[in-house]
Amino acid sequence: MKMRSIKTLILLALLCALLNLTGCKPKKKTVPDQNKPDVPPVKTDANALKTDVTPVTPKTDDRNPADAVLVTVNGFQITQSQLDTLIKPHLERLIAQASKLPPAFLEQQKKLLVEQALQEMIKMQLLNEKVEEAGITITEKDVTDEIMKVASQQNPPATLEEFQKKMEDYGYDFEVLKSQIKTMLGHQKLIAQKYPDEAKVTDEDLKAFYEKNKARFETPEQVRASHILIKTELTDPNSDPNEVKAAAKAKAEDLLKQLNEGADFATLAKTHSDCPSAPRGGDLGLFPKGQMVPAFEKAAFELEVGKISDIVETKFGYHIIKVTEHKEADSTSFEEAKAGLMNEVTQTKARTLAERLIETLKKDAKIVYAPGMEPKPAAAPALPGAAVPGGQ
Repeated sequence: MKMRSIKTLILLALLCALLNLTGCKPKKKTVPDQNKPDVPPVKTDANALKTDVTPVTPKTDDRNPADAVLVTVNGFQITQSQLDTLIKPHLERLIAQASKLPPAFLEQQKKLLVEQALQEMIKMQLLNEKVEEAGITITEKDVTDEIMKVASQQNPPATLEEFQKKMEDYGYDFEVLKSQIKTMLGHQKLIAQKYPDEAKVTDEDLKAFYEKNKARFETPEQVRASHILIKTELTDPNSDPNEVKAAAKAKAEDLLKQLNEGADFATLAKTHSDCPSAPRGGDLGLFPKGQMVPAFEKAAFELEVGKISDIVETKFGYHIIKVTEHKEADSTSFEEAKAGLMNEVTQTKARTLAERLIETLKKDAKIVYAPGMEPKPAAAPALPGAAVPGGQ
C-alpha cells in the first residue's frame, strides 16, 4: 500500500471531494489530469492562532490528554486535540483501506501520518504569524468563491450544497474545511507579497509545464468491451486437462449460439462468466492497447462497436467479447489545456515559495517539542511484493 505524503494535507479534504465528485474517469479532452495538484501545506484560521504566550517546554496533561501540548512554536501551543481534528478523516480512511493488512504495518503508517501532520502544523503556524503581521484578511466571500471555483469545474457542476454534502459524507467538518481554505488563501496572498515577481505565472511557464508533461495530455486509442469468460483452469488435480478444456469450450460454444439467436449479453455474462466482471454484465471499461493479453486485445480492437466475437482462447480460458465503445487516439492542445493548467502551475509555484519562506522562518523560530515528539526519520515497513511507501 502506498501512503500519500502529508505534504498535500493543506486541502486534501477539498481534493478528496473533487476526486469523488469526478469519479474514476479517464482524462477529458479539455481538462488536464489534476489528480495530483501541487499545493502548499495545510492551514487553519489565522485569527484562531494569535498568541502572546512565552515559549515553554510542553507538558502533557494526564487528566485531559486532548489538552496535551505536543509542541510550541514561538509560544503558540499545538495540542493533541488540534492534531486529532486535522488527521481524523485521513486516519479513518487509512484504517478502512488497511483492514486486511498486518497490524504492524498499519501502526507504522499511523505513526508516519501523525509525525508528518505535526510537522505541517508547525509550518502553517509559522506562515500564520506572518499573515497576521502583514494584516492580510480573507472574507467569507473569498472562501465561498474558492470552493465554487472547484465545484463549478465538475462534470456536472456541483452546487455549494452538493459540495458540502459530499464533504460531510466523506467525514469532513465543512466549517473546518472552510477555515483551512481561508488560511490557504491568506498564505497565497502572503507569498504574492513576499515574492511578487516569482509568484506570477506567465504563458511561458504554462507552455514549459505543458511540454514537460505532454504525455498527460495524450489519450491513446481505447475500446470498451464486455466479455464472458469460461475458465479452463484445473480445480481438481486429478482431472484430465483435455476433458476440462473440451467441456469449457463446449459451454462457450453453447453461449455463443444463444447470443447469435438474440440472447442478452449482459444477462448471460452475469449468470455464466467466471470473471470478476460478471456482476457488471462482463463490462471491463475502457482500456488501451497493451493492457490485455495479446489474443484478447487483437480481437477487441478489431471488432466493430456492437459486434460479438467468435470464441477467443487465452491462458485464462475461452472468451466471448462484445465491444461497446471505440475511441480513437486524441490529444489536448496547449490552448485547450491552458486554462486548467493555470491553477496547477500557480499552486506548484506557491508551494515552492512557501517552503522557501518556511525554511527562512524556522531559522529564527523558537520551536519546543514535548518529550517524545521530536522529529525523527521514519520509514514504513514494505509488504512483500508491495511498493515502498512514499508519496508525492
